[in-house]
Parts: sequence; C-alpha cells; structure tokens
Amino acid sequence: MEIGDKVRVRRLRDRVSQDVIGKLGKVGTVCGYKVVDGKGLGRLVEFDDKYSTWFFEDELETAAA
Repeated sequence: MEIGDKVRVRRLRDRVSQDVIGKLGKVGTVCGYKVVDGKGLGRLVEFDDKYSTWFFEDELETAAA
C-alpha cells in the first residue's frame, strides 16, 4: 500500500476510540507512514471528513478505485 492508494478498514487489532471504531468498513486514502513496533510500518489514512489516523497494514485492504 502506497501513498495515494484507496483502502478500506477491515478490522481493528486493539482497543480504540469511538472515532476510530466508526471508521470500520470505511474507505480512506493512505497519506503517510508511521514506524510501529520499532520495525514495521503503519499506514496513515485520511477519510473524506478529513479525520486521519494510522492503522497496521493487516487492518487495511485495498479498495476499488
């Protein structure tokens, strides 16, 4: 998944805020990366409502354009 790709939130690994829970199943755009666990890369995703947060790669799936 690269910057600019459309992705759908398919699952959530951890306990998260209600704002993030509300994004489950929603489509957003990858707009950056975040180093997680000292070795992996998370994806920063921005949604149509301008809300953005990061997800582990396995929490996302590519969405049809």
